[in-house]
Amino acid sequence: MLKIKNLTVTDNKGRILVRDFSFVLNKGDKIALIGEEGNGKSTLLKIMAGIDVSSYASYTGKVERKGTVGYLPQHLSDEQLEMNVEDFISTEIDYNLLYQAFNRALISYEIYEGRKMATLSGGERVKISLLRILYHDPDIILMDEPTNDLDLKTLIWLEEFILNCDLPLIFVSHDETLLENCANGILHIEQLKRKTEAHLTYSGQNYREYIESRNAFIDRNNMIASKEKAQFRKQLEKWRRIYQKVEHQQRTITRQDPHGGKMLKKKMNTVKAQERQLEEKKKDLTEKYEAEEAINIFFDQIDINPNKVILDLHIDELCVSGKTLSHDIDLYVSGKDKICIIGDNGTGKSTLIKIIRDLLKERNDIKLGYMPQNYDEVLDYDSDVIAYLWDGRKKDDLSMIRSYLGALRFTTEEMEHPIRELSDGQKCKVLLMKLIIGHCDVLLLDEPTRNLSPLSGPKVRQILNEFKGCIISVSHDRKFIEEVAETLYRLSTDGLVKID
Repeated sequence: MLKIKNLTVTDNKGRILVRDFSFVLNKGDKIALIGEEGNGKSTLLKIMAGIDVSSYASYTGKVERKGTVGYLPQHLSDEQLEMNVEDFISTEIDYNLLYQAFNRALISYEIYEGRKMATLSGGERVKISLLRILYHDPDIILMDEPTNDLDLKTLIWLEEFILNCDLPLIFVSHDETLLENCANGILHIEQLKRKTEAHLTYSGQNYREYIESRNAFIDRNNMIASKEKAQFRKQLEKWRRIYQKVEHQQRTITRQDPHGGKMLKKKMNTVKAQERQLEEKKKDLTEKYEAEEAINIFFDQIDINPNKVILDLHIDELCVSGKTLSHDIDLYVSGKDKICIIGDNGTGKSTLIKIIRDLLKERNDIKLGYMPQNYDEVLDYDSDVIAYLWDGRKKDDLSMIRSYLGALRFTTEEMEHPIRELSDGQKCKVLLMKLIIGHCDVLLLDEPTRNLSPLSGPKVRQILNEFKGCIISVSHDRKFIEEVAETLYRLSTDGLVKID
């Protein structure tokens, strides 16, 4: 159905994203394509789907497709958003096939009849995009970030769709729970050695098994590397002592002892030969595996008074563009509370977060950090990363900023990139760093993990879990809800309800 042979992908800046990769997608496969931000997951998926990527990448090798490939992109075009649902699904619609596609996905056609794609929620767009694929009776389905913008209800719907689908799939997702529940194989695309070496691994394991075996491999590899390095240091130190001894003897021997001088010269030649042997041995030492997703930053110790009132909010009506989304909202937050607000798409969660931000941003007794769902609100896309983070700070902070960015796996080149050229995951990391270097004690976070690799997610959740200040968040990330949130609220048309 899908066969890849000796595929090498290079971006237009000369960076190799995939090197000499071969792979066959078989019946029953539900493969998760994972990797850090900017590694080329979307590019690889488009090449598999037969979509032109020549504007930013090139490739060699063969990609053979048998049958029809259904491709779900990350984002719809402006033209597609202006279409009504029927035209988006097909310009020459067969209503019998249309009803079959809706029934196959267990969705009511009447809900969407005549509506424009732009009026649908993120979750509804994913559903209709999948219906469009099913309508054309595909043999393979490729999905790029189908979980972005989905509420919990739709996430569970998508899981059921993937599990019950009888077609082979490859999907990119940042949702670890979905990966754990659905994937029976893993494609892991990496950029190692400071993004100079492309590496792509296929495993027939499920996600949890793959992560466990990978972590075990990394631990074992690094233990061997540390042991070999320690042994090499001992050998090198022993060689240095011998070299210094022979060198000293050569300096102090008298001309009256030509035989001794000749013997020392021979001995020095032997010592130098040993040096060359050590240099060759050093090349063969096991290298430490520096996991690309490693994040070595943390919040400074924040010590906020647990009894401090952070928020005491009442809203009679929550409205957007004259439409009432909810009413009678009450929310009290103090000191070290970590709350998370969930709810269906379109209930006004992001609107509520913005109202809370407007209330808190002028407070002088707290240091507010804000990460919106739409990064355009706070990022200066024309600025480079270092300038954005360094803005208004001391000159001495520059080295600290560079060090932190290095800990987030930014290359020197990426640190000086305009922010608009970064992947969404990298932008998320820039905002996370802004919160950290800003010494914020109250964090207002709208979907903070939505663009992070599932491999980075655990570390970011750990950082937020250990944060000693206050967190007010919106999230559909089930791992985030489980590991970070201490109190959960659901927003609906009837208000905000605490979930026990």
